[in-house]
Amino acid sequence: MLNLDNTQGNISAQILVVDDERAIHQVLAAKLRKNDYLVDEASGGEEALERLCGGDFEVVICDINMPGMSGVEVMRKAQEMNIDATFLLMTAFASVDTAVEAMKLGAFDYLVKPVNSEELLHQLGQIIQMRGLRSENRLLRSIVLGEQDKRCRLTSSAMQEVERLVDKVAGTNSTILITGESGTGKGVLARNIHRQSPRAAAPLIPVNCGAIPADLMESELFGHVKGSFTGADKATSGLFAAADKGTIFLDEIGELPLALQVKLLHVIEDREFRPLGSDKTRRVDVRIIAATNRDLESMVASGKFREDLFFRLNMIHIALPPLRERREDIRSLIQYFLARGENQGRQLLIDPEAEAVLMAHDWPGNARELENVIGRALILSDGEQITTVDLPSQITRVVPSAGAGAAGGETLCKKVQLYEYQLIQQTIQEKGGDRRAAAERLGIGLSTLYRKLDEFKPRDE
Repeated sequence: MLNLDNTQGNISAQILVVDDERAIHQVLAAKLRKNDYLVDEASGGEEALERLCGGDFEVVICDINMPGMSGVEVMRKAQEMNIDATFLLMTAFASVDTAVEAMKLGAFDYLVKPVNSEELLHQLGQIIQMRGLRSENRLLRSIVLGEQDKRCRLTSSAMQEVERLVDKVAGTNSTILITGESGTGKGVLARNIHRQSPRAAAPLIPVNCGAIPADLMESELFGHVKGSFTGADKATSGLFAAADKGTIFLDEIGELPLALQVKLLHVIEDREFRPLGSDKTRRVDVRIIAATNRDLESMVASGKFREDLFFRLNMIHIALPPLRERREDIRSLIQYFLARGENQGRQLLIDPEAEAVLMAHDWPGNARELENVIGRALILSDGEQITTVDLPSQITRVVPSAGAGAAGGETLCKKVQLYEYQLIQQTIQEKGGDRRAAAERLGIGLSTLYRKLDEFKPRDE
């Protein structure tokens, strides 16, 4: 007699129930479905193997004593076929020898009929947790989690607005589209959103849509069943399944082929997908964050991106401005990247002249380029400070455009001073003559602003 009266819901997993007594596996499957499990059934070992070859099951609840093929034999053959499923065996005959054999072969546990409801559901919860941790550990090498407590605090009004928007949307399940040039920090922002969300304890799965070959993209995203294509020697769950209860970050979404755009739209609308080669759908609870450096609206107009998908992704749009448009953040980023060097055993400061050169650069590669420059300087510097000698020549040889004409044949230091002077004057003008407000906008103290104004003045003043 089965005793299954548990209210442990909100667990999504594919389960195959195998028992030669039809009434047993039907009742067991029905009760599991009431607890939010996705269940299929088989009446014997051969049928179970057919189901396992054609589906993507995480757990197999299998009777040991069945005619034709025992549960232990089913588990052994499944392992030989590279089927990645966890077996929970059950029998009406308590046999220590059989239990030991099953555990040696890799069974998670061994239950005695009549199956106790609380014990079975507890075991399933442990299996799902174990599989989730194992799946997450397999992905750790390709996932940049960004778990550092110390984050860079940016002071520009543009990034303050971004932070305000993130605070509003992080706690929701809304789909988010992040746009911006390469290197502006779209991936960092996606991780921050996930970290601040109720899904923070679940995985964040990043996917570079531009790095996966088009013919493998569907399988990577949605998984496949064994034998669905040449080389598919075992079933895989896919990245959407790995992100269940968490967040999937679709970077370079503009590179997604049109055929897969339709499937992604279906996942967003219905929260379900069908693995490649399967005739069964799988439900998934996942938040989608997409990012691109491309103009999706222009792609929609040219027919290269689906308009309906664009509208779905663009529910919440966060635009990251390039670093050249928020120069007041450069100094904060420099200090942040230097602090990373301290964590690696390199406690260096930056020479004011070198800092001024970095402040004057346009940074076409944005924050990523600045990070690389600081990282390079930390390696090359021989002293206690990073100087202009430690910076790449393509940065130090560029004369800031604001001072290029007036600086003529002056030294680099003079050119940088002139650029700083002109930048300060421009900011003061933008702030209506309020020097204190200008200093705050530039991220420097008021006394520093006065000092820099006095240090360098053009000859015609």
